[in-house]
Amino acid sequence: MEKIDIDDLDKRILNALQDDASQTNHQLAERVHASAPTCLRRVKRLVDAGVIARQVALLAPEKLGPALTAVVEITLDQQGDERQVEFEALVAGEAAVLQCYRVSPGPDFVLMVQVADMPAYHALAHRLFATHKNVRNVRSYFSIHRSKFETRIAV
Repeated sequence: MEKIDIDDLDKRILNALQDDASQTNHQLAERVHASAPTCLRRVKRLVDAGVIARQVALLAPEKLGPALTAVVEITLDQQGDERQVEFEALVAGEAAVLQCYRVSPGPDFVLMVQVADMPAYHALAHRLFATHKNVRNVRSYFSIHRSKFETRIAV
């Protein structure tokens, strides 16, 4: 993926959208001190270049009912690229897996998982890890308090 050049206006737009992506183009333009047509062109360019990957709503899990967050380390028995891609495909299809990272050193993957409760986690662990032949080790950490959650990237 090629890097694109971004200037100060692009940075202001990106920062403003990270604060609130639901604002109108006119509100955004006013906030970043640009004309509405210029702002619209810039946002389209950033979207087309893949800098803005998605615009989403961030939900408060505690407002939606019981939730258990787990950080899960996975070590595979065989770490070849094919086997890692196979594991990534397995977890990509699982809604409870919010994030999946290949990491080094240590385990092969770190997953962020959100489920309703411990029985739901147990079912997920059985479905994804216990029955998968190439999973050698699973180490899970359960969140007791989230003191910070941020999606912002410094630009």
